[in-house]
Amino acid sequence: MAFLDWVLHPTELWAAFWYVMRHAPPDEKTVKLQVSGDMKRCYDFLEMTSRSFAAVIQELNPKLRDAICLFYLILRGLDTIEDDMTIPGAKKRDLLEKFHTVIYEDGWSFKESGPDEKDALLLVEFSVVVSEFKRLPVEFQDIIADITRRMGSGMAKYTRARVETLDDYNEYCHYVAGLVGHGLSRLFSESGLEDKSVGENLDLANSMGLFLQKTNITRDINEDVLDGRCFWPSAIWSKYADSEDTLIAKSNRERGIEGLNEMCTNALSHIPDVMEYLSSIHEPTVFKFCAIPQSMAIATIALCYNNGRVLDDNVKIRKGEALKLIAASTSLDSVKCIFYRYLEEIERKNEPSNPMYEQVRKIVDKAKKDIAGSLKGGPPVDFTKEYLIIIVFFVAIFVFIYQYNTSGL
Repeated sequence: MAFLDWVLHPTELWAAFWYVMRHAPPDEKTVKLQVSGDMKRCYDFLEMTSRSFAAVIQELNPKLRDAICLFYLILRGLDTIEDDMTIPGAKKRDLLEKFHTVIYEDGWSFKESGPDEKDALLLVEFSVVVSEFKRLPVEFQDIIADITRRMGSGMAKYTRARVETLDDYNEYCHYVAGLVGHGLSRLFSESGLEDKSVGENLDLANSMGLFLQKTNITRDINEDVLDGRCFWPSAIWSKYADSEDTLIAKSNRERGIEGLNEMCTNALSHIPDVMEYLSSIHEPTVFKFCAIPQSMAIATIALCYNNGRVLDDNVKIRKGEALKLIAASTSLDSVKCIFYRYLEEIERKNEPSNPMYEQVRKIVDKAKKDIAGSLKGGPPVDFTKEYLIIIVFFVAIFVFIYQYNTSGL
């Protein structure tokens, strides 16, 4: 199946080839060879925990690179505690609410994670993160500690509270992702690489985080329900099922897909803010760092929309597709073209029988119109349709075979 994916999507194979060539070891310019000791171990943890985006973080401007690496690891540690269902509620809340203080405690470590926590080792060796965090400029430390405090408090609240209303949903996503957007934006401005306004217009930064978090929550419904939790607001899912288990049941598939489409529609509402935020980012490595996750998110929403497989499994975009998006998300116009094409895909999947049809149509039409109006050449035209590349590929093979046979070799 993986081989067939590469054959049917040759531009993704090309993107994968260039990604491997660019990041193939040994590379004397990689961050790992420029740091040593505890910071080197932090970059090891970055690669273990952030997976696809480790390389992008390491390519950030040196003024931001270490700070964002450590910011990520601190929040990953916080998130690992929140996700661990083996930690008793009272103890978990205490850990979450005090986590912003342990990042200053030399030697702090946590060895009580459940056996299934994949990032438990980060907490076991968290002292290396503490050591390097305290080396950062005080201004960076203050921003990271403030976001950690506010995020931990919000997470602690939702160990007791349930996501019931749409306001709850927006608040929860703000705590676990919108605040990340706040912190990053403040770091961008504090570094001097971006204008002060980036760190001040936090509503847009919040929307950046909400778009990513809502995409993940929408996609992860099957895994979450099987784990005994659900982050879809009951204000949405209760329209389509009488329980979370029923929501993903095959016997309720048609209604479950309608609920899925409403969740996708809710996420799509953040696109105008995403475009506005990205238009304010000018430093190339910062732009790429911000743009890649957003490109992944719109691709994921397009995959999830009207797709019953989401209720059965954790669907993901193809690896080659992800590498292609990483390679393409280098400029505002390129990202706008990416969004435009995935909006077209959603448009094709939007059926009149879908209760969300009119709402999705309006969101997509407006977003496409705004994007097309801001591009110099108007609506993007894809001159590299993959079926044309496939035809050229097979024609080239045919010509080669024909010439080989007629040459008498």
